Amino acid sequence: MSLGKTMRLKRLIEPQYGTCIICALDHGMTSPTFLEGLYETRGRTREAIAGGANVFMLGRGMARQVIEEFTPATSLALMLSASAAGRLQGAVVTPIGSVDEALRLGADAVVVYVALAGENESEMIQYASSIGEACDAWGMPFIAEAEFPDAYQTLTESSSTYGAEYLLRNARLCVELGADIVKVNWSGDQASFERIVRALKVPVAPSRVRCAGSFARSGAPAMHWQNWRSKHETGNQSLRHWRGRRFAGHEDRAAGCLRYRRRQCLCCI
Repeated sequence: MSLGKTMRLKRLIEPQYGTCIICALDHGMTSPTFLEGLYETRGRTREAIAGGANVFMLGRGMARQVIEEFTPATSLALMLSASAAGRLQGAVVTPIGSVDEALRLGADAVVVYVALAGENESEMIQYASSIGEACDAWGMPFIAEAEFPDAYQTLTESSSTYGAEYLLRNARLCVELGADIVKVNWSGDQASFERIVRALKVPVAPSRVRCAGSFARSGAPAMHWQNWRSKHETGNQSLRHWRGRRFAGHEDRAAGCLRYRRRQCLCCI
């Protein structure tokens, strides 16, 4: 691993905790409808930082708007993909940025949403591979979101269509293409998720929200707590991903971040 990538990964994964809290506030580029919590993105950023979030997944435009809230310990993970979510045939992942741009903006990582099994699977693989190659060349950490094709479906809908084997294939493919950190949907049970973790050998950030913010809507905290415990028990390296949709609706956002920071687990919410 290059010196540059090593230095940036040390900024992403805080040595004193061995963890990081990644807050995704990029849903203006992916959601088929506008999310109410995004009206005050700068305020959401301030609250997340107060609670301990140290990495933000953002597009270039929002990064410019919230940069004044960043501290010296805050990292930008620049989104290099968006979703063409207005198509009647379904959303398609669309490249929108480059590793060169991320370097110019001072980012510590780049993020690509990787969706397979669609009409453009070959183009998706080619794009993810080109990002992996560029990241290796320039010392930039590559975060791959190896998730179900439609991030805004419920877990039940996505699982019945694709299942854990889809996640295993997607996540492993991302590592093969050079991903340093992989964010992947919770597969539904500990045994199947352990298979995913074992296949990757890189830090994995599982989505605690079952899909599309369903944790905030479902009213089933006991089920989600069991999911959290199962993920924790897989032996996964400790990263956390604070899902922007969940964060925006949290009653005490700063306290929520701090609570998850103190849990020595890998969790994506």
